Amino acid sequence: MGVYRPPRGVRGRAGLLCHGARCLRRPGWGDPAGRGRGPYRLYRSHAAVAPLGPGVAHRRHGPPSLAARGVMTTLKNKTLFITGASRGIGKAIALRAARDGANIVIAAKTDQPHPKLPGTIHEAAAEIVAAGGQALALAVDIRDEGAVAEAAARAAATFGGIDIVVNNASAISLTPTPQTPPKRFDLMMSVNVRGTYVVTQACLPWLAKAPNPHILTLSPPPSIHPQWYGGHVAYTISKMGMSLCVLGWAEEFRDQGIAANALWPRSIIATAALAMLGGAVDPARCRTPEIVADAAHAILTRPARGCTGNFFLDEEVLREAGGVDFTRYAVDPGQRLLPDLFVPGLEEG
Repeated sequence: MGVYRPPRGVRGRAGLLCHGARCLRRPGWGDPAGRGRGPYRLYRSHAAVAPLGPGVAHRRHGPPSLAARGVMTTLKNKTLFITGASRGIGKAIALRAARDGANIVIAAKTDQPHPKLPGTIHEAAAEIVAAGGQALALAVDIRDEGAVAEAAARAAATFGGIDIVVNNASAISLTPTPQTPPKRFDLMMSVNVRGTYVVTQACLPWLAKAPNPHILTLSPPPSIHPQWYGGHVAYTISKMGMSLCVLGWAEEFRDQGIAANALWPRSIIATAALAMLGGAVDPARCRTPEIVADAAHAILTRPARGCTGNFFLDEEVLREAGGVDFTRYAVDPGQRLLPDLFVPGLEEG
């Protein structure tokens, strides 16, 4: 297998650095426009990917219970457009699909190495190819609708269509109103709500033609419980806005057979971006991104017409699949896990 090197000489501008469902603003990295030869690079796997045999569930854990129920168990040859896939949860979802032989469109900001956060779109692409998939690395800012439309068209032209959209990129600021200036408020709204909307809208023409189209958004179950708003009202509104998009799309696209679902972790996920939050979260009490990736795989291999309008928690999805050893997802199995924000049933009072 060849060694793939990212293009040189690409100059970045201020943008978002996405880490799973968390993004941090950092000046000087990423090309918001994502135009030209530099930001685009197609990575192909030269290794043959063996097809699955009848009744073999292509998942890491447990017996083929989903296959036994007639559910598709592979994403082979499917094209996934994943935002924020250069690291964290987004990259984990990409790698899980790549093991099936999927085509991955990495739509993220980090085109050049970042001094604090690991990973670029080109490094992610190399890992995807090594895992058995094909990758198209696109430096794109999802706030720029023109760049997003161009990226979607390029993805469809490269792989012959788009089967799945994963809205993973997000901006986060867990700050109360006095410490959340309008500029930061606008950032979260433009990335989380507007960016999710723009990406989905741009990919719709190809989703409508796909045999089993899915929209999967990394957002929580909708809630109006005051606890989730009081400490960080701007961030909560932005995440609930993403969830309301899912709620609306599930109804809007039901007759077209395009599934729209949300996925959220029950426990906090250990990503490199946690270090950017000032040590507020102990990584030892977290799970790895792979639990979300495995849950996403289980959702995206379901028939779209029979699976829409759901707000899944990763652990519940995998419990339904059966045969899962959850200790393998723990950073430290001996530590008590920290619940994530917005998990139903954890409200105070």
